[in-house]
Amino acid sequence: MNQTSQISIQNPKLPEVDTNTTHRYRVIRLWEEDPTPLLANPALLPLATLARTESPTDLLTQVAAAVDMIEETDERQNISACVQVLAGLRFEKNLITQLFREEIMQESVIYQDILQKGLKQGEEQGKKKEALELILRQLVRRLSAIEPETEQQIRTLSITQLEDLAEALLDFTSQTDLINYLANISPFPAN
Repeated sequence: MNQTSQISIQNPKLPEVDTNTTHRYRVIRLWEEDPTPLLANPALLPLATLARTESPTDLLTQVAAAVDMIEETDERQNISACVQVLAGLRFEKNLITQLFREEIMQESVIYQDILQKGLKQGEEQGKKKEALELILRQLVRRLSAIEPETEQQIRTLSITQLEDLAEALLDFTSQTDLINYLANISPFPAN
């Protein structure tokens, strides 16, 4: 006798979960919305810059005035930074800087974070450019010339790979050594 039985084990402590869900949403097009409610709430001031208006400059002036009325310094700085970022999608830089004090933006933690990332990125690019120029000069001096394809491949290397190449090139005696070295390194730069 061949019987098949099915056993269903349920945890009595857990309620049964309905896996079907319904989500309802309404699309809000800021450029179609009245700015008045957005101007009334400091947290919504950045969005007000994108709201419907007959006079965008007057709207931005109203937003700037509302930002200036925020009493807490940190909140004012952060909202001002957010306003300026979103206003940049609609307004010219000159108008934004005319209405908002630059030092408030500079004191914002958001601005500081963007600035630090930019500085770090610039520093890394400068370091790579300097290393690349030095290595190319050393290779030309050591090997007399470098093929354009080989130079292009060297330009794609990461800083770490360039540093490794700087050490390895001391042992090169021909272009073949360089080509073999480049063929054996990881095709995916580390940074």
